[in-house]
Amino acid sequence: MAGHIQDRWFKTDTDINGKTTRTKTDRHGKGLRYRARYIAPDGSERSKSFPDGQKRRAEDWLTNIEADMTRGQYKDPKSTRTTFQEFAEKWLATQSGDPNTKASMTSQLKLHAFPRIGIRSLATFQPSHIREFVTQLEGSGMSGSYARVIFSNVRAILSAAVEDGYLPRNPCHSRTVTLPEMGARRVVPWLPERVHAMRSNFVERFRPMLDVGAGCGLRQGEILGLSVEELDFDNGMLHVVQQLKVSLSTPVFAPPKGGKLRDVPLPEPVAEALQAHMKLFPPVEITLPWMRKGGRPVTKTLIFTGPNGGHVWRTSLNEDHWKPALAAVGVIPKAKSREHAAAREHGMHALRHFYASVLLDCGESIKAVSEYLGHSDPGLTLKVYAHLMPSSRDRARTALGEALRPQGPEH
Repeated sequence: MAGHIQDRWFKTDTDINGKTTRTKTDRHGKGLRYRARYIAPDGSERSKSFPDGQKRRAEDWLTNIEADMTRGQYKDPKSTRTTFQEFAEKWLATQSGDPNTKASMTSQLKLHAFPRIGIRSLATFQPSHIREFVTQLEGSGMSGSYARVIFSNVRAILSAAVEDGYLPRNPCHSRTVTLPEMGARRVVPWLPERVHAMRSNFVERFRPMLDVGAGCGLRQGEILGLSVEELDFDNGMLHVVQQLKVSLSTPVFAPPKGGKLRDVPLPEPVAEALQAHMKLFPPVEITLPWMRKGGRPVTKTLIFTGPNGGHVWRTSLNEDHWKPALAAVGVIPKAKSREHAAAREHGMHALRHFYASVLLDCGESIKAVSEYLGHSDPGLTLKVYAHLMPSSRDRARTALGEALRPQGPEH
């Protein structure tokens, strides 16, 4: 048995002749009698006290501690009392990388995880608690994709807790725990008529943004950060190497989402629109920090700039130009003031969906579309856009019909 049991109500004295006697201590009859003591793997002493009459229970507790240490499953009793929120807050403080990502994660945990599982001690987590948590997320009315982001944050924190010895295994990895449902909503791409209508209703200074979004599939931040250095008119290529984003209220240059640098074909109409734009509105050198506030300064010759020569703010572009154009086309209701209706599914990302739908409809491979979009893998592209490939069934039906049709004059 690991350690030993101390009886705090009696002490043993040995006289000069080696005779031992037991005498009462000044704690006799007061408080917990037995203290089970052992040396933890880190060399520190640990203990737990038990009342009078429960010496056997103290011995069993020490036996279990010894078994856990032998199996490599020992957990410090003090650490297992740490709550999910206490550990998560310490974990967040150690996270580096994009400040925006850290701020977003902190906000998501405070709003959706801490109120539901924040006070639960790490040692008590079971798969059932995670299943209940997922059910609560699904019932809250949030989108399935957002619920999955929150779930992945909780899973990452519990994995860190396992590695730090706070609990033996991550309950999120149980086979009985499933990801939040994504829902049945599918991407419905715009038709060319809407893209043309939006372009006609867009201010001239920013009109080529629609050409770049619909013709090259760039994200909004990549369009705002598009520089002269990225355009290869001679070879008809556009190099996507950066985006313009806001990091904790500070505009910065940063790599594209996921760090996926890529080359995309530059269609002639897009190239012509950009060349004409640069004659009307000459590109401007803009210097911003790289990645975060205080980052090394980087200078880019931006193609799209504001009337005063600075970079374009995403919020101003959306509120002052994109939403009014949506209203003019009839996608959202017209507003009497600057406050237009929310249009999340009709943001500039709709141009990427249009781009993908056109490529898939003309028979381009999922792998190529994935590369052009800058997705992490073709599986993600297929998951989002597979339903936009109805012609694949027709091709399969025709090909199989030809292969199975009897051949030869006798038939």
